[in-house]
Amino acid sequence: MKYRIAICDDEQNQIEYITSIVASWSAHEGHGCEIRTFASAEAFLFEYEEDKAYDILLLDVEMKNINGIELAKRIRKDNNRAEIIFITSHFEFVGEGYEVDALHYLIKPISVEKLTQVLTKAAEKLSVEPPSVVISCEGETVKLYESDILYVESFLHYIVIHTKDNEYKIKENISVFENKVSDVFYRIHRSYLVSLKYITRISRTSVNIGNTELPLSRGKYDNINRAFIEHN
Repeated sequence: MKYRIAICDDEQNQIEYITSIVASWSAHEGHGCEIRTFASAEAFLFEYEEDKAYDILLLDVEMKNINGIELAKRIRKDNNRAEIIFITSHFEFVGEGYEVDALHYLIKPISVEKLTQVLTKAAEKLSVEPPSVVISCEGETVKLYESDILYVESFLHYIVIHTKDNEYKIKENISVFENKVSDVFYRIHRSYLVSLKYITRISRTSVNIGNTELPLSRGKYDNINRAFIEHN
């Protein structure tokens, strides 16, 4: 897998040290990694507004203005499930990590062995993370879990992704999107892709996702029934 990793620390020597360990771990374990570094929480948040698709975050707790704990709380408000690793010089902050579901605390000075172990643990957790798809919507990068997507609707050069809580309109072809997701999604019509998990009714001419009725193309009735049974 390829991981997007952010390191946020207001000490440049710490950034360089942590980056070297992460890069070495990545090469040794055979993981592709994109490592981004930030000298403050504010610098991270500025870029985070445009791109939220991070997998592992290494955050210094004691930073000026916005500290690592506050930064993590802001990140969790977006339901971002990135693995958070705090770096601190003081044991007293450890209890606060429970609020943001932190993976681990590393006490300075950081040992290569300990950070390597924690990165491996983060990778193991991420490897069993539910399937997801990353989209670009209104200037932001958003990770959507497949389990939250009800159906996808096509309008000319755009698609609308209907989830449990939101709708996302993006410029993409529905066939391209179909290739990005797993076979739990079924193309019922040239303009509709549905999650088999959320089908509540199938007729010869339509499929219901809850109270929403969507058209079913002619000749697809037997195939969708078979797919529905296999996935439920």
